[in-house]
Amino acid sequence: MPDPGLRKLTAQLSRKLQQDRLLQETVTQLRYRLNCDRVLLYYFYRQWQGQVTFESLKAPEFSIFGSTGADECFNDEYALLYQQGRIRAIADIETEPLHPCHQEFLRSLQICANLVVPILTSRLWGLLIAHDCTKAHTWLTEDIDAMQIAANKLALFPTICEK
Repeated sequence: MPDPGLRKLTAQLSRKLQQDRLLQETVTQLRYRLNCDRVLLYYFYRQWQGQVTFESLKAPEFSIFGSTGADECFNDEYALLYQQGRIRAIADIETEPLHPCHQEFLRSLQICANLVVPILTSRLWGLLIAHDCTKAHTWLTEDIDAMQIAANKLALFPTICEK
């Protein structure tokens, strides 16, 4: 008879692998759907401190996996907007009126166009983000809807979003 502790550990690992597969499939499907260079999941592990935990890339040089996003511009004010469901679509960071420190941060990550959708549970759990790294990108209503639907689906999985 198998050890109950081993059985529990095996079940937890299996669940974690399934969750990781779901998250990776989500960002990959979105990247193809949006025809952009990078889609990622930025997870908040502490209040307004997070990390890129999943990404799908058109080319390896666009990787920012593991980035902690030291964007000093992301503060309580911006966090509150995303907690309230803000969706931010920037077609071209060079023509959009942005705070200079935020614009520099985006440039440092090779971002030309940016689409950000919050993943909301009982809190702001993370951000689902699409980037075009080589050119401006006009985000269509259908693109925004696809990102929002994906974020809402991810928020429904408490075992993913509440750990």
